[in-house]
Amino acid sequence: MGIYNYEVISLLTDTIEEIEPGTSKEDVVDILQDTFSLVRDRSVYSCPEFAVRVCSSKNRSFSNTVLSLSSLLKYDDKPFIVVLDTPDGCELFLANTTFLKKISHSSHELRADNIKGSFNGSDILSSYDGIKNTPSNFEELFAIHQAFTPEENIERLVETTNNIVPHKTKFNVDRESESVILDAPFRAIDFLQSDYIHELRDDLESRVERVKDEIVIAAFNDNVNLRGRIIEELVTSDDPRTIRALTRSLRDGKMLSINTDQGLGDYGRMFDGYATETDIKTKVLFLQSAPKAYNIDKLLQFLAEEESVYLLFLIGIAEDDEIHTKLVPVFDSELLDATKVQFHWAGRSSRGVTQFDGHALEDIIYSDKIAIDSDKAIDYLEYLISL
Repeated sequence: MGIYNYEVISLLTDTIEEIEPGTSKEDVVDILQDTFSLVRDRSVYSCPEFAVRVCSSKNRSFSNTVLSLSSLLKYDDKPFIVVLDTPDGCELFLANTTFLKKISHSSHELRADNIKGSFNGSDILSSYDGIKNTPSNFEELFAIHQAFTPEENIERLVETTNNIVPHKTKFNVDRESESVILDAPFRAIDFLQSDYIHELRDDLESRVERVKDEIVIAAFNDNVNLRGRIIEELVTSDDPRTIRALTRSLRDGKMLSINTDQGLGDYGRMFDGYATETDIKTKVLFLQSAPKAYNIDKLLQFLAEEESVYLLFLIGIAEDDEIHTKLVPVFDSELLDATKVQFHWAGRSSRGVTQFDGHALEDIIYSDKIAIDSDKAIDYLEYLISL
């Protein structure tokens, strides 16, 4: 996905604000084309920094058909902005797939492998996780959108649109598995107090050191999901051929195709009494982002295993190309405070996913502190189980 260009999109919102109420939809389009040299593709106008669709309505009750899902997907890697032209002036909404409730028009045949249907204005979320869908929040919202793949959004939209029977089901937490899950914070505390935490940290840090130059290059890949997968592959691979291929492609500036569909963790290691899974999360410290954390059902299923310990290995790339790392258990108190459950993703088939606050993640990377409050962690797990 592209990097959010604050200056260009601020100019767009300023330009819209200066348009006089009562200006026709056609004139709004002309103003935007003249200002940004937009390229037209039927009803969508775009430039490298954003895509825009101008709609008109006699009032703010925005039920018009906006665009087909297939057309939206062509521009979903950049901010997709809908301008609603009303007699009282123009309003703007961010309408990337993450911010759609469902697909409304002619969508009865919509499937993950059969993209059909269009969305209406009423299908665009007015707020996401308490963040209003207004221009002042577009940068933050787009950072949230960047954490999800198109495939994940399509899967969610298929379910919410058609009320189909999902292929996946929530992980069933019975009495026995619940007991093991609620013991997970104590397993994590024991692991932190063992020598194994140092062994795992040293292992991961040495892996980062051997490919640090490639990590810095990969950090500037505009596709956030691909960037993360490349770095995960560089760090975890023990195959010299894979590392050489990744290194060569990065230095040649070639785009790699890497599967972004993955399990709970990126790096598994067994220790005496502990089965660890570590998820590698990359944060470019000078860019706004909100990295996706984990699938809640996958987390609960893993923690229902007797010796399971789940950790996050955070890799921060600073503006001076310095790399900062931190290995933290999922129950670290600061990390829990930085973790949000995205109810927008929850459904009959899933408890949903979690997402990290990017600013808080940066503070955690720079902090020397690691602490688990067992009561707080158990409350959090009970809450996840109840979803």
